[in-house]
Amino acid sequence: MIAYTFLGESMKKIFLLVLIIIPIHIKAIQTGATSAILMDMDSHRILYSENIHKPRLIASITKIMTATLAVESGKMDDVVIVDNTIDKAYGSGIYITVGEKLTLRDLVYGLMLRSGNDAALMIAKYVGGSVSNFVDMMNNKATEIGMKNTIFNNPSGLDQEKGNYSTAYDMAILTSYAMRLKEYRKITKTKKYTLNTNKNSYVWHNKNKLLKRYKYATGGKTGFTKKAKRTLVTTASKDNMNLVVVTLNDGNDFLDHENLFEYGFNNYTSYNILKKGIIHIYDEDYYDDYSLYVKNNFNYLLSNDEKGSIILRFELVKKKHITNGDNIGRVIVKLGDKEVYEDIIYAKRKGEVKGLFRRLFNG
Repeated sequence: MIAYTFLGESMKKIFLLVLIIIPIHIKAIQTGATSAILMDMDSHRILYSENIHKPRLIASITKIMTATLAVESGKMDDVVIVDNTIDKAYGSGIYITVGEKLTLRDLVYGLMLRSGNDAALMIAKYVGGSVSNFVDMMNNKATEIGMKNTIFNNPSGLDQEKGNYSTAYDMAILTSYAMRLKEYRKITKTKKYTLNTNKNSYVWHNKNKLLKRYKYATGGKTGFTKKAKRTLVTTASKDNMNLVVVTLNDGNDFLDHENLFEYGFNNYTSYNILKKGIIHIYDEDYYDDYSLYVKNNFNYLLSNDEKGSIILRFELVKKKHITNGDNIGRVIVKLGDKEVYEDIIYAKRKGEVKGLFRRLFNG
């Protein structure tokens, strides 16, 4: 369905086409988790949910945020000299020693593949100046990217003191953000990492078993403490779909993740709803002398039953004086009654772009 409206004091027009919305029938799926989510990382569409906004201890999946801040620091090639900050580390570690020299990148590999709590502390000290400052950075970043029910108290996920609390939804949002970073994507999907330092040699194998047992897996992070139980974040990609699964307190997490990914890939398809560039609006003639365009692509996952339920609504403002690149309205994408996306519509005079190229080539 396509609809458009002119917004202005002089005149209003509304063109509507009738659409019949077909009921959605998708086979149900269950997990053993207290909280679980399956989300499209690109559009943030939720395909499966269970207690996704309930805060819980998250254990070492905390380290996704620690790694994200390290990657974004721009210091990955810096050499870090290990100091006695690591004396406070306990639990899982990569067993670095005081005086050892590693790059920040090496520490992030140890953090993500082996869940090194000693690595988490050294990363926090180096990137934040102090562990407490780094924790502030973690919480600020959480707020910035829309994690509304998250509180970090340390960079590792240990919960013997205050611990870190988040939700399945917030951790899916964080992972979706982190996976936009090229270096993070490379590290999180690495199965094996070898390293020689001035003191030791290491071979680290990724604890994320899904990387070996599920061919579409692209990364993730494991977690466990006695209080949090098993926590797991994994990602997978297939047929232009990029999905994330988060489970909190799930004793059968790897199998549940694999089943959720299969559920997503088998029941949904990625469709290009809006294509970057020129758009054509049926029966629109006010801007005959102009090309209307959007600057972004928008893809959205739909089940077979939902394909006929997408509505594009164009809202245009009647402007008397237009310069190239003017904002002249917006396009709203709806799935049935639910708005799922919005973008700005711009205008440029027809022929001017081609004329510019002719002038350039003709000298």
